[in-house]
Amino acid sequence: MIKPEVLSPAGDMECLESALKFGADAVFLAGNMFGMRTASKNFTESELEQAVKLAHEKNKKIYVTCNTLPRNSEIEKLPKFLTHCGNIGVDAFIIADIGVLNMAAKYAPKVHCHISTQAGIVNYETARAFYDMGASRVVLARELPLDEIAEIRAKIPNDLEIECFVHGAMCVSFSGRCLISAYLTGRDANRGDCAQPCRWKYHLYEENREGQFFPVEQEDGGTYLYNSRDMCMIEHIPELVKAGVSSLKIEGRAKSAYYTAVTTNAYRHAVDDFISMGENYKLQPWIKEELEKISHREYSTGFYFGDEPGQVTSNGGYIRKYDFVGVCNSSENNISQITQRNRFFTGDTLDILPPDGFSFEVKVEKLVNLKGEIVESANHAMEQLEMITDKPVPAGSLMRLKR
Repeated sequence: MIKPEVLSPAGDMECLESALKFGADAVFLAGNMFGMRTASKNFTESELEQAVKLAHEKNKKIYVTCNTLPRNSEIEKLPKFLTHCGNIGVDAFIIADIGVLNMAAKYAPKVHCHISTQAGIVNYETARAFYDMGASRVVLARELPLDEIAEIRAKIPNDLEIECFVHGAMCVSFSGRCLISAYLTGRDANRGDCAQPCRWKYHLYEENREGQFFPVEQEDGGTYLYNSRDMCMIEHIPELVKAGVSSLKIEGRAKSAYYTAVTTNAYRHAVDDFISMGENYKLQPWIKEELEKISHREYSTGFYFGDEPGQVTSNGGYIRKYDFVGVCNSSENNISQITQRNRFFTGDTLDILPPDGFSFEVKVEKLVNLKGEIVESANHAMEQLEMITDKPVPAGSLMRLKR
């Protein structure tokens, strides 16, 4: 049994640090061009170098996304970017375009090439073809069931790795190949600029009744025709490993450092528990509960078991059961120095997620601002405070408040 990699997303340096702190084996991120998430802050050239250095100090890996479909004007800028990534020691590129794959081999020959899910790989012959072109890993299409993944694993070279998405937002289109945003807004999803019109609310109008709409719905509020559920495979780690998946990928480069920390922590513990316990493995309830403490849409297992993931037709928003309210920067005994992220009060019971991953609760007994004044609440964005609690809060912990 091969222990799979836990692969986490990072849209900025804070997300990268969270991923590494909470157990990622590798992190995927993007430079300021060629990545599929222009909404993320992403990384400058100097930040990319810093990211690689930070990860390698912890014996972790950095994968850089080059998975857009670049136009002629953009392709001219690739050699410089690829060369820089090779020089700073990036571990792999994530690539969708065969021209980019060819250029990566030319300008950064020591960097591994992973074929993006955007390439839509659904069979072993395609996987083999990319292997023959120099790929060391394929990120399979999200639409594949586990039995077909197992068949691909059995019919490809042993040293060709398989990566699959296990958590996060899903797309209404096939492996991200979508033109709805480009048609409706002029923002091309295939170049990282999706406006997510699949999440919008729609009504039906009749041509000859101007201004009168006919809701396509069962209840008030409009209909979300394309709004996919989020994927969550935390209860199915054994099936993924037995199918031969080499890397478990968490979606979310446009999401927060808090999201990255919580999801990484959950999959880290689930994978470690399964590898250590084998056939006696049983998912610990707290791990599943952690994934309810982030903002998410209704969960599904995607296409892994042959069923379509289904749509959330009643709303376009997220389920939010907890608010992320702060980070513990340092602590001594029951006194913590914290940075506030959302409002909370003296007397609140906070849910704490420390870097070792096992959450617990503390009661806030006192809050003191930088002026030495006792305050009743933490209500200024990014405010630095001293917090006294009924038990110690480890440095690096994330603080949540149940809604």
